[in-house]
Parts: sequence; C-alpha cells; structure tokens
Amino acid sequence: MTLEEVRGQDTVPESTARMQGAGKALHELLLSALRQGCLTAGVYESAKVLNVDPDNVTFCVLAADEEDEGDIALQIHFTLIQAFCCENHIDIVRVGDVQRLAAIVGAGDEAGAPGDLHCILISNPNEDAWKDPALEKLSLFCEESRSVNDWVPSITLPE
Repeated sequence: MTLEEVRGQDTVPESTARMQGAGKALHELLLSALRQGCLTAGVYESAKVLNVDPDNVTFCVLAADEEDEGDIALQIHFTLIQAFCCENHIDIVRVGDVQRLAAIVGAGDEAGAPGDLHCILISNPNEDAWKDPALEKLSLFCEESRSVNDWVPSITLPE
C-alpha cells in the first residue's frame, strides 16, 4: 500500500462531506449574490470586470460540461482567468454542470438555453467587505484546497 492510498482511505468520508458542504455553500452564495445584484456571468463580461476593478471581486466560478473540455479557446480563457485570480488573491472553483448552474442563477435566452455561464464572478455589493457565511465557508474550502496543492478545486452543486 502506498502513502497516497493510505491517505486516500483516511480522507474519503471527510472529503465527501467537505465537498457537499462546499457545494451547498456555493449554491447559497450564488443565490445571495444574485439577489444583491453583484453577480457577473460570462467569460468576456468577467474579463472586463477583472480588468477594470479586480479589487472588488471576491469569488470566481469556472464552469464547463464534458463537451466544453475539448474547446481549446475556452480552456485558454480559463487558464488566463485562473492566473489572474491567483495573482489577485481571488478564490476560484470549478463546477462541472453548466445546466445546474443555469437552474440556480436563472440565466438563459427565450428558448431556454443557458447563456454564457462558463465564468461567474461575485463582487462586493458595496465598498465595505461583504460578510456572507457561505462566502466565508468557500474561502476556507479554497484555502484548505490550496494547502494540498489543489489550486482550483472542483465542486459539485447539490441537486
């Protein structure tokens, strides 16, 4: 048995509970940010916000379905956004279900197809620091993930 196998056995239940807690916290954060009007959706829209006011951005969500994994242009955008977020100390996570994300934030066109939800930024609604319990949980989750060299952790949203 290798060290990785031993470590993996010990952390599986803790890891699953931690992941579920993070998914629930992300769900709550997205709803709260949507209500407060501090959510930016779309790769290009997010890039504009990051360029103009990165100090006001508190959290970033990158989302891609399986079919998006082969989109080289999208992956390049993700790489650049990830680098920018890391450089500016913005917590960042990945989500693998764009449809579920669309159901939460309610974005879409008249035909019901989701808009560009590949990148979502959460900004401070005002000049003061935003105190949201879900944001604090996610920040802790990201910090713990970085401590084990998982710089952009993946989160599964609850059903």
